[in-house]
Amino acid sequence: MRQRKFWGWGYEDEDLDVAAREGLRVFLADRFGVDPMPVTPPPALAEVELPKPRLRPPSRLAEICSQDKRERASHAHGMSYRDVVRAYRRDFSNPPDWVALPRTEEDIERLLDWCAGAGMVAIPFGGGTSVVGGVEPPPDRPTVSLDLRHFGRVLEVDRASRAALIEGGASGPALEEQLKPHGLTLRHFPQSFEFATLGGMIATRSGGHFATLYTHIDDFVEALRVVTPAGVVETRRLPGSGAGPQPERLFLGSEGTLGVITRAWMRLQDRPRFRSRLAAHFSRFEDALGACRTISQAGLYPANCRLLDPNEALYNGAGDGTQTILLVAFESADHPVDAWATRATEICGDHHGEVPPGHEGAGETWRDAFIKMPYRRDALAGMGVLSETFETAVTWDRFESFNQEVLAATSAAMADAGAGRGWISLRFTHVYPDGPAPYYSVMGPARRGQELEQWQAIKTAAADAISKGGGTITHHHAVGRDHRPWYDRERPPLFAQALRAAKQKLDPSGILNPGVLLDP
Repeated sequence: MRQRKFWGWGYEDEDLDVAAREGLRVFLADRFGVDPMPVTPPPALAEVELPKPRLRPPSRLAEICSQDKRERASHAHGMSYRDVVRAYRRDFSNPPDWVALPRTEEDIERLLDWCAGAGMVAIPFGGGTSVVGGVEPPPDRPTVSLDLRHFGRVLEVDRASRAALIEGGASGPALEEQLKPHGLTLRHFPQSFEFATLGGMIATRSGGHFATLYTHIDDFVEALRVVTPAGVVETRRLPGSGAGPQPERLFLGSEGTLGVITRAWMRLQDRPRFRSRLAAHFSRFEDALGACRTISQAGLYPANCRLLDPNEALYNGAGDGTQTILLVAFESADHPVDAWATRATEICGDHHGEVPPGHEGAGETWRDAFIKMPYRRDALAGMGVLSETFETAVTWDRFESFNQEVLAATSAAMADAGAGRGWISLRFTHVYPDGPAPYYSVMGPARRGQELEQWQAIKTAAADAISKGGGTITHHHAVGRDHRPWYDRERPPLFAQALRAAKQKLDPSGILNPGVLLDP
């Protein structure tokens, strides 16, 4: 049976092999102008030491609570660079005391009652793919990680309305497999799709792969059922409503702080049959930017509209490092989309872009690299390479000055942290008529033993620049603990008070994921 890595991303049998790691090591050493970096082997479970649980569950919950070593270790961290570096250091010093595996809502209610009475923390856990410290136990309180793996079914399909009732623990592949016989798809594919769960996507307001129109999971939520410490909240199925503030919105982005999402009615789409794509090459980044903005405002609504700067294209094998590439793709379940692709090609031409023969290969290469990125990130952490990403969104009128400020602040922080030989790359993950969602990747040689200090210094500088420039601290990675300082600056003070009041009402003992979004 295939087994997931307990310390990082993905399955053990899909991790980069020795030859792939060696090739990556040599490539980066040459790019950084340093000697090839020594490679730290991944941790083995036998090397991991865990503290004993501080409390024991009552007998009525014993059968659904586990203190298995692998379970606790795999729930100790998320999957950020910081998490993986700590795993390579064999640091699993702060795991949950117990991993709970409820099978019914009544199990969840009993678990929350136990936590409230015992002063424990409960952290809802889906696929564990957080890259912002969103599932990490607080160090000063006993914790139960509430894993929803047994809530993985599609319970009902309404073909007439193109909707389905899906349990919150269903992973992306599992729910799509259950929808496929009905000719339907959720059509929401974040990079974490392989392991992310529906409840986790909703709780973090995840962004999917598709670049326009339906970009966030928000667009697909029709109704929710949430178990909170104060009781169950279930909203009404409606295609739309003007009856006051929408109750579902309270739980979208709540990051496990207000309740456990056990099921949701989700809007679906027919599976696409028609596709067309193109890859336009630009000598000047500014021209590619103009083409991207024009396409986003033309009402074409491409499924993909991904701008790759020269560094991003080079690192992922889609270009030679001299040109900016704009990947555009269209799809439909109803009609051919060639006319839309033709118009997008014309727009690229109007902005001095070229669509060369064999251009489709760039998109395929990018897609393959995109899927493998998390595995590659894990390998980088083990060979002394600093690797971090940060994403945001900003309006078109501010983007150019905003981008310059972010690049300058990040470059200066990299130099100060000793990673000045590295590089920064940029891509757009999503584009809207009023602005893009820039996604930056940082890579450079790390100082062994000081990786986390380097990471924090660079992340702080980049986040400060994003906040100062008027961007959001996160477009789709969520807030977690890592982004809290900047989220606190971004949200209006009076709204923060209203959110705290909602938290107090739904979670009066403060047991759900304290420190995420709000202080304990």
